[in-house]
Parts: sequence; C-alpha cells; structure tokens
Amino acid sequence: MSGKSRPLLIAFITVTLDLLGFGIIIPIQPFYAETFGASPMMVTWLGASYSLMQFLFVPFWGRLSDRIGRRPVILTSVALGIIGYILFGFANSLALLFAARMLSGFGNANIATAQAIIADTTTGADRTKGMGLIGAAFGLGFIFGPALGGFLGQFGLAAPAFGAAILGVINFVFAFTMLPETRPETGATNVRVAPWSVLPDLVKLPNFLRIVVILGVMTTGFALMEQALGLYIERIWVPGALTLDGEAQAEALRHAAALTAYFLVVVGVTATIVQGGLIGRLSRRFGEKRLAWLGLLFIGLSSALIPVVGGIGEYAAMFPLAILMATGTSLTTPSLNSLLSQSVHADEQGGALGIGQSASALGRVVGPALSGMLFEITITAPFYASAILLAAALLISLGIRVSASGKTDPAATHH
Repeated sequence: MSGKSRPLLIAFITVTLDLLGFGIIIPIQPFYAETFGASPMMVTWLGASYSLMQFLFVPFWGRLSDRIGRRPVILTSVALGIIGYILFGFANSLALLFAARMLSGFGNANIATAQAIIADTTTGADRTKGMGLIGAAFGLGFIFGPALGGFLGQFGLAAPAFGAAILGVINFVFAFTMLPETRPETGATNVRVAPWSVLPDLVKLPNFLRIVVILGVMTTGFALMEQALGLYIERIWVPGALTLDGEAQAEALRHAAALTAYFLVVVGVTATIVQGGLIGRLSRRFGEKRLAWLGLLFIGLSSALIPVVGGIGEYAAMFPLAILMATGTSLTTPSLNSLLSQSVHADEQGGALGIGQSASALGRVVGPALSGMLFEITITAPFYASAILLAAALLISLGIRVSASGKTDPAATHH
C-alpha cells in the first residue's frame, strides 16, 4: 500500500465502520427503547439525539484536528464511540439509553476529520474522488448495517450494540496501527480549537457560506423525504395494516418494512457504485459545480415523483426513483465537500468541513421533525416539501464561483 493511498483507505474504513455501527442499531432501537417505557415521541428523539450530537461536535473534532492532528482525533473519537455502544448494550434505564446514544454520536462525529485526511492527501479531481469514498462508506453502512443489526437482534435486543462496539474496537486497532498523521505543516501557530471561532473569517470567502447553506438545505429536504418514505409505502402498498390485530398486523408491518428495505438497498448499492467508482472520472470531465447542480436536480425530481408513482400504484416503479435519488446524492455530496475544502486554506479544512457536516447534521434533526408534522396533514406533503427545498438548494448552487480551472481557491488575501 503506497504512502499516499494508505490514509485514504484508513479514512474510508474509519467512516465505514462508524456507519456500520450506526446502522446496526437502527432495526432494534425503537423496540429496545420501548422496553424502558419510551413513548413514540421519545423513540423518535432517541434517534434525533445522535444527529444532534453530530451537529454540535463535528466542527469541534474537525477544528481540533487542525490543531493537534488527524490521528489523535480519530483514535479518541473512535474510543468514545466504543464506550457509548457498550453503555447502550448494558443500559438499564431510558436516561442511560439516551446518554449512551449521545456519547456514540459525540464519538462518531469524526466525519469531517476523515474528510480532512482526504483533503490533506489529494488535489483536484482526485480530491472529489476521495470525498466520494466517504459517500461509498455511507452506502455500505446503509446496506450492511441494518442487515447485520437485524441478524444480531435475533440473539437479543442488546446484541447489536455489542456488535457495534466490536466493530469500534477493530476500527481503533486498525487506525492505531495503520493511520499516519496527514495534517500539513503550515507554520500557523494561532489555530483556534473552537470550531465556530473561525466562522467570521470563513464567511468572508467567496463560496464558503453558500456551500454550507446548500448542505443544510439539501440535507433537510432529503431527511423530509427519507423519514416519510416507510410510512408512505405502508399507506400505499400495505393499506389498512394498522387496523389489523395480532399476527396479521405484525405480518403486514413486516411486509411494509421489507418493501422499504428493498428501496433503501437499491439506494445504497447505487450510491456505492457511483461514489466508489465513477465520481472521480465524472468530476474531471464535468467539474464539481456542474455535478452538484445535476445531483440536486436528480434528488428533487425523485422526491417529487414518489407521490406520482404512489398514485399509479406500481411498486416496481419506485426502483428507478431509488437509482435517480442515489445518483443525485452521490454526485452532490462529494462535489460540495470538495468545493468546500477548496474554498478555505489548508490549516482551516478540518474546521470548515466540520461546519459543513454540522449543517448537514442539523438538517437530519430538523427534517425528521417537520416530516411527521407534514405527513399528518397529507401523506404526500413531505415529498413535495422536499422537492421545493432541493429546488432552492439548486438555485443557490448556481452562484458558486469557480476559477477558469474549475477550482474555488480562497482569496489570496485571506489571513
């Protein structure tokens, strides 16, 4: 393994194992929380608590990595995630369950640091390809995490948490033995750890704030659609499931869950293929700005067309929408992150990418909160609201300024 490719591989493995651990918990989390007397609202907020910690602390870890290095941040954050999963498995109260989930969210808020490792070791289109590895990690976690969690859940509701902890230990050992320090020596001695302390400087740059806003709006729109998807599939293709009793209801809900899983697996497989193998070539040919614009268009179209397919009533027609949606996110996310990293200086990349991830995490908190409310008004509302937000993000993206070479280098006068 070359010195250049090793950090990319470790960053990919770190995020993949983090997301596998996150995905493992998904199938059992609602039912595990209910054993402690959690109401549906509390179950929802247990999931949101993880994203809330990501919102608060992704910038912190990213900015801390600008000061002390990427390697110690990755090792510390992974270790905290392990502790969180162990506490989750041994929890004996709802309060401890929340504490454990929030600790895991805090520890696993290291995505910006992994992105900074990629930014440290790549340039140009190779950087977009590297950022695509993060998206491929999301796809793999999306495919295999819930499947593994469902399997481990057969051995007890706490078993997936311990499985996630084991993955964390593997992650820690791999990073400890293989990950080199990649933070560039810039000669800067005044790096501020507080992530938001750099915001006044960063917003003066041509593209930084615009890209952060796009990330937040896009993720909110996507989360609106994502959270309503399973409920919509149930209402359209398994009508009356909730009016049944006993085993008949359980069977109907299992069928609705299976239909939802089929859609998500297609999304995950498509995202893995595009971000893992195609994004670099597409970036070199078309440039990040065009890919981001096209990706936002694809996501918005797929969201708007879901109610159309539901009206037709043909479930198989959902699969082309899954491919369109996954292609859109696969083009947009790595392109925006690459543009974001190019818009700041080398000693600010961890903090800048952290703020971008924080905007996305905020979208994963706000989107689900709005989705349920809109769904109760009419079951198609979350999808049309999602399409409107994606259209807004697309319009904002048209203002991204790039140089003749297609890059978004920060102003030379900055600093």
